[in-house]
Amino acid sequence: MKSERLSDQISVRIRQDILNKKYRAGEKIPTEKELMKIYSVGRSTIREAIKSLAMAGIVSVQQGNGTTVNEESRSQTIDERLKNADFDEINAVRRLLEEEIVKLAVEHHTAEQLQEMEQQLALRKQAIADDDSEQCANADIAFHTAIAKASSNRVLLSLYQHFTQTIRSFFLKRDLQGIGHFAMSHHLHEDLYKAIKGKKRKQALDIIKFILDNNY
Repeated sequence: MKSERLSDQISVRIRQDILNKKYRAGEKIPTEKELMKIYSVGRSTIREAIKSLAMAGIVSVQQGNGTTVNEESRSQTIDERLKNADFDEINAVRRLLEEEIVKLAVEHHTAEQLQEMEQQLALRKQAIADDDSEQCANADIAFHTAIAKASSNRVLLSLYQHFTQTIRSFFLKRDLQGIGHFAMSHHLHEDLYKAIKGKKRKQALDIIKFILDNNY
């Protein structure tokens, strides 16, 4: 396996320092000479790292005027924005995604997709019985992903799959004390499955809204 170049490692470190507000948006980062001292590397390594950051749109290099950190909208990837978002922002986006996904899944699901939802519900129920919060999270996310597949909208599925790591992080923070939330909401997930299977759009939407409103 090819080892990571030193300049790539320094690029990652500078990027992390930008995310941690050591170097703020709109401000200049230290000079080349100062960066060499800070990161204990040579001039060519710093130049390559800065070039990489500039190509990624994280910094702007002006000849004779130094290197400036770009505004947040340009310097953060979607993953970084999700990581730094607060709970209300995350839940608002999750609500938009899941409500649309459920509406479409009611209309477009197949027998095979219903079977996958049912299998994930069974795994979720078993994980609750086993008091296994990690497996609860895995099965819960897999259940909702199965619904996203049933929407027959590849863009929505891709967006939801991109969002699952953020949801998993939320579950880890929420469920430090165990599987309580998963257990309390399991009957709602079973009802959601039945509503989708029965093509009951209003009932399915009411259930997913209740699940999200109560952080289930």
